[in-house]
Amino acid sequence: MKPKSYRKKAARQPAVRRYQLALARQAALLVDELRAELPHLLAVAVVDVASGASLAAHAAAAGGLDLTLATRFQLGLVRCKHQALVALQLPREQLEDILITLSSQLHLLRLTGTGRQLISLVVDARTTNLGLARDILRSRVARLEAEPPLPAT
Repeated sequence: MKPKSYRKKAARQPAVRRYQLALARQAALLVDELRAELPHLLAVAVVDVASGASLAAHAAAAGGLDLTLATRFQLGLVRCKHQALVALQLPREQLEDILITLSSQLHLLRLTGTGRQLISLVVDARTTNLGLARDILRSRVARLEAEPPLPAT
């Protein structure tokens, strides 16, 4: 007979796995919505901050962007900024988003309210309205936070 602690873990794992799959489905839905609303989108990714795992991603062929590498560095940037907030003794401040402006691209990084997921959005700087892109990203993330993970099918 297996020890009790083993049986408890085995019973919990399917529920955790279902939650992870539901979260990945929600992330994929978010990516699809952003692709539909921002026609000049070069790349978008939803990443789990704790593990660095990509929950959903899309990169346009014309962008030439290594999304995996980019999100790894962007996560490092977010973690460094969190450390800076702690070092500066700003405990009540929360990191909402980060804008990185390049000559031909805009990189918008937005954390969910819980800080568990990072949404990285890359758009063409010449053809995309920054205010509109930020507003769309903000509203989609707010909706993602408001909805519980979709049930597993």
